[in-house]
Amino acid sequence: MGDAPYRNPEAPVDRPLVIGEYEFASRLLVGTGKYASYAQMVEALEASGTDCVTVAVRRLDLDAPKGEGLCDHLDRERYKLLPNTAGCFDADSAIRAARLGRELGFSDMVKLEVLGDPKTLLPDAVGTLEAAKVLVGEGFTVLAYTSDDPVLAKKLEDLGCAAVMPAGSPIGSGQGILNPLNLSFILESIEVPVLIDAGVGTASDVAIAMELGADGVLLNTGIAGARDPVLMAKAMKEACLAGRRAWLAGRIPKKPYASASSPGRGVIGGRAEA
Repeated sequence: MGDAPYRNPEAPVDRPLVIGEYEFASRLLVGTGKYASYAQMVEALEASGTDCVTVAVRRLDLDAPKGEGLCDHLDRERYKLLPNTAGCFDADSAIRAARLGRELGFSDMVKLEVLGDPKTLLPDAVGTLEAAKVLVGEGFTVLAYTSDDPVLAKKLEDLGCAAVMPAGSPIGSGQGILNPLNLSFILESIEVPVLIDAGVGTASDVAIAMELGADGVLLNTGIAGARDPVLMAKAMKEACLAGRRAWLAGRIPKKPYASASSPGRGVIGGRAEA
């Protein structure tokens, strides 16, 4: 065997994140809002290791002088742009925003948000399903922001969404993963990629999401709102990698009583020493 590491043949095999026709090297997707400056945003994106960044179509300043707009500061050779329909509170508005993002040449991907409440920014399930059906029919690669409802997640998959993005907690709240049980139900029940979106406050939240088996995490405020966004971006990158590796490795089961770390007799290669 030489120096080859031992691997359990039953352990999951790590593969790249694939959403529709798109493949990503990083499982961390990062937003572009709320930074103190474009220079800080650029540095944080670099530190995060992401290769996919979200752009809120409704919040773009299309009249900004050349060199002063958001998109002028994003390296299109390095990053895949994921236009999103943030700020849309009905299906028609979300559909128009998605079409505009595609017309601007960003991508045929869209992070679909149809919000139902301005205070919690939780999704409108009916509007989300309505918009998803239209956009999938028009050939969009739809990544649908949703609640942690497993039934709704399954309906979005059945409509043809390329990924579902259940919230860990309300957008921008920093409360982390509040309902891991429901998220585990979603992960068990659907086959398209599941990306935990919204509510991430710190690196441990990312690690928890990935340890649950999520295919990726999308976040913005957790980095942009940190005291040191660039350092936090590095932490989020490392947490994403660590959480993924922990899920692949497989955690030990939880037990009510202690279990000695050292066996009573020497064990080598799974066999007790004579």
